[in-house]
Amino acid sequence: MTPELLSELRAIVSAEGCRSAPDELLVYECDGLTLHSRLPEAVVLPRSREEVQAVVRACRKADMAFVPRGAGTGLSGGATPSGPAVVIECSRMNRILEVQAEDRYAVVQPGVVNVMLSQAVESLGLFYAPDPSSQLVCTIGGNIAENAGGPHTLKYGTTTNHVLALELVLPDGEVVMLGSPAGFAPGYDLVGTVVGSEGTLGIVTCAWVRLSPLPESIETLLAIFPDVVTACRTVGKIIESGLVPAALEIIDQRTIAAVEASVYAAGLPTDAGAILIIELDGPAVSLPPQVERIREMASSEGASRVERAADDDERKRFWKARKGAFGAMGRLAPDLYVHDAVVPRARMPEVLTRICEIGDRHGLILCNVFHAGDGNLHPNIAFDRRDPDELARVMQAGEEILRTCVEAGGVITGEHGIGSEKKEYIHLVFSEVDLEAMKRLRAAFDPDGVCNPGKLFPSTRFCAEANPKARGYDRVPFE
Repeated sequence: MTPELLSELRAIVSAEGCRSAPDELLVYECDGLTLHSRLPEAVVLPRSREEVQAVVRACRKADMAFVPRGAGTGLSGGATPSGPAVVIECSRMNRILEVQAEDRYAVVQPGVVNVMLSQAVESLGLFYAPDPSSQLVCTIGGNIAENAGGPHTLKYGTTTNHVLALELVLPDGEVVMLGSPAGFAPGYDLVGTVVGSEGTLGIVTCAWVRLSPLPESIETLLAIFPDVVTACRTVGKIIESGLVPAALEIIDQRTIAAVEASVYAAGLPTDAGAILIIELDGPAVSLPPQVERIREMASSEGASRVERAADDDERKRFWKARKGAFGAMGRLAPDLYVHDAVVPRARMPEVLTRICEIGDRHGLILCNVFHAGDGNLHPNIAFDRRDPDELARVMQAGEEILRTCVEAGGVITGEHGIGSEKKEYIHLVFSEVDLEAMKRLRAAFDPDGVCNPGKLFPSTRFCAEANPKARGYDRVPFE
């Protein structure tokens, strides 16, 4: 960081909107993944598209890389610099610019907090469907970067299913409009390309997002099981029956114990082997028969009881345990490694058994809470990164978990992204040819590799043993 660049950044966003002191930068050393950390050269907090453009152009002139950042709740190191870089933090661009109730979309800046959009349009009978567990604090810009999911992905899909158009500042400072508010645009699906690109193609400064009608009725059930395996079998039986719940979430016994000992306590039975949260929504007349069918299926698979939320307060109590699970684990150790992988639903019981064995073999505190409806697993490892031996065991267990999921026909991420966390394992699912195509696409947006460099692509050579199609892959030009 040169004095000249720092001075120019302060002139663009004001001295108050530019952070450069070591104690100010410390809070930006990592995102929700504490395994990787690095202080940025500076942090700027723009309030408009024009300021984002000016910051990008100033960085380009000074040959300085830059990293887009939202609320920092990401879990793959996507918002953490991999080398010298300026962090462009968009949380101050937090206005809802327009709501079109008739056409069911909203125009928002990237810093709008996820849950606040739903709150703003609730009186219109609408809501914004993507609901990550961090929705009380995460921003829509960050959700777009990671293609965030959430508990209701099973029925409503991930973020990409709810983005109509984007305003994007390219890595050279130019602005492009992708997609259209109507949801139909000729040519290549460039909106779909940017959603989930992890901030490597540009910086979103405005988004047109789809709004959904609030369901007429919601039913939330809590099924108590002796173990995770029987809960998983119930999930498979529900899906096989043709029902499409809004959510199917499983919490294992270790997570229940952590939640009930924390401020997120929800009155869950601590002797339960696993809990399955089932949520149904839709026309009021259609839900009672579905509730009874699910009760029967859960009971036939070994559920000791199935509770139905009597009102909205009890529904919130059920969800309090699920949404607070990650926070509750903060009591167990200073650091938390929230893993993210996807497996076919039919393979969940055996994969979860192997994941628990991996944690036990390495002597780690491992808990599971996950989106069972779409097979998106979240093994959570509580640890202390100050202990080199424990950290090494965590990393080894993490690799074994990924390999286990891929061997079962799954993939290495469902919603957290590759970032810096999984880039060395991307060869488990992609060949050299696959990654070459991705590199060329990225280069079309960012030929110089200055926008969030060091993410997605491996910095080491391929392991042919891991992927028979891979025959060596040199260091990518984006690092």
